[in-house]
Amino acid sequence: MDDGVILGTMGHILVVDDDAGIRELLARFLRTHGFRVDHARNGIEMRRAMGDVEYDLVVLDIMMPGEGGLSLCRDLRSRSRIPVIMLTAMGDEADRVVGLEMGADDYVPKPFSPRELLARIRAVLRRSTAAPEAGIPRSDKVKFAGWMLDKSRRELTTPDGVAIDLTGGDFDLLVAFVENPNRVLTRDQLYDITRGRSAPPLDRSIDVHVSRLRRKLEHCAGGHDIIKTVRGSGYVFAAIVEPG
Repeated sequence: MDDGVILGTMGHILVVDDDAGIRELLARFLRTHGFRVDHARNGIEMRRAMGDVEYDLVVLDIMMPGEGGLSLCRDLRSRSRIPVIMLTAMGDEADRVVGLEMGADDYVPKPFSPRELLARIRAVLRRSTAAPEAGIPRSDKVKFAGWMLDKSRRELTTPDGVAIDLTGGDFDLLVAFVENPNRVLTRDQLYDITRGRSAPPLDRSIDVHVSRLRRKLEHCAGGHDIIKTVRGSGYVFAAIVEPG
């Protein structure tokens, strides 16, 4: 873990990568843009750092000696909702898909531009800390098929009253659906709504997020029918959405 932390105002980030050059480059770059930054070279140092500090986001490399980033992401997601951005090797689509399945909020393929990573960090932090819109009551709740989504608290509850854990990506996608019920949304539209930019060619991340959200809705009977695939077009949220 890096002890030379320079105080910033944008958030506290942990960079986990076995490449010292990448760790130091990102630490310097992100600090110049107002972030506090620590870094770790492996899972052992990552866990030690997170035991001492409450971070706002983790930048996590997939390919590391010992315990890899996918395993670390899965373990982290099982006990925390902290946003995670994965660093993946260019062309390793399988790793990117698995990373999203494990609960990562976004990914950046190597080699990457530090400015692109900065933009991704800012976007993920905006989504994860977004305040309710002005004029919307704090109990900003909607109901669908017996489920309850509290948008102001970012909580999803089953018809049986069980709270379902949502990553930042899950929440953004579900909000996009409940705000556009019974309307076909293309993959490009969903990507733009949830990530604020156009989808790269052949990007499959929306399909991965939809599959993960479907599995969470399958906690209750009939949940698998709420999000339907429209072949050749995209997805439709096939439920009546009402104020909570």
